[in-house]
Amino acid sequence: MSELFEKDYPELKREGKFTSPPSGLPMYELKMLQEYIHNANLQNLGTTLPNSKKQMVLLKFFKSKKNQLVEIHSKNGEEVIHTMGKVAAIGRNFVMLKTLFVRYWIPYTVIISAKSPFGIPDVSGSHQHVAYDQELRNKLLTNFGAVVAEKEVLRQQFYEELLETNLKSWKGTKVTIYTEKFLSGKIKKVNKGKVILSDGKEILLTKINYIKQSRFSSFWQRVISKMLNKSN
Repeated sequence: MSELFEKDYPELKREGKFTSPPSGLPMYELKMLQEYIHNANLQNLGTTLPNSKKQMVLLKFFKSKKNQLVEIHSKNGEEVIHTMGKVAAIGRNFVMLKTLFVRYWIPYTVIISAKSPFGIPDVSGSHQHVAYDQELRNKLLTNFGAVVAEKEVLRQQFYEELLETNLKSWKGTKVTIYTEKFLSGKIKKVNKGKVILSDGKEILLTKINYIKQSRFSSFWQRVISKMLNKSN
C-alpha cells in the first residue's frame, strides 16, 4: 500500500513519511483550480466593493509580478506617463518600480493600465520568496517586530505598507514629486499625510501622482542621513 501511495503521490513524501493529500486531484490540476477559484472570488468581492476593486486587483497583479518587469501607464493631470521597470515593492496603495538607475513610486489611484511587456515570458514566481535560514527563523520567533523593521525585504514580505509609511524610510534622499507641478528636494519628514521637503515645501500625499528618485545618489544620501541621526 505504501509503495502504491508513493507511486501515485511522490510529491507528498517528507523525510520518509507522507503528508495527507490536499485533494483527490493531481497537484497540477489542483493548483489551476485554486487559482481559478481565487480569481473568481476576487472578481465577486470587487463587484460587492466597487470602490476597492481597482486596489485589490492591482495588488493581486503586482504580487504575482514581484521582481519581474512590468509596464505601467499612469496619469499626472492631463499627461500620461509611461513607466517600465521591475516590481520592487508592493504597498497597500502604491507600487514601486526600479530600473538600474531610477526608482519610481506610483499610487494605484492614478494607474490607467498595468501589464507585462509584450514578448516577456510569464515566469513562475517561486523566486519571489525570502530564503529563511535557521538563524533568521529564530530571530523572527524571538524578536519579530525589530527584525522585520530592519530589512525592507522582510517588511515587504509581511506587511502591505502605505505610501506614507514607505516614504519614511527614505528620509534624507532627494526625490522629484509630480503633483499639479514638479517639486524636487530631499525628504525631511513624512507625517500626518504630508511629505515635507528640506526647503520647507509641504505636499499632501493625496496630491502625489508620481515620485522619481535616482538610485545611485539615494544610497549615499541615506547612509549620510543615518550617520547624522545617530550622532544627534
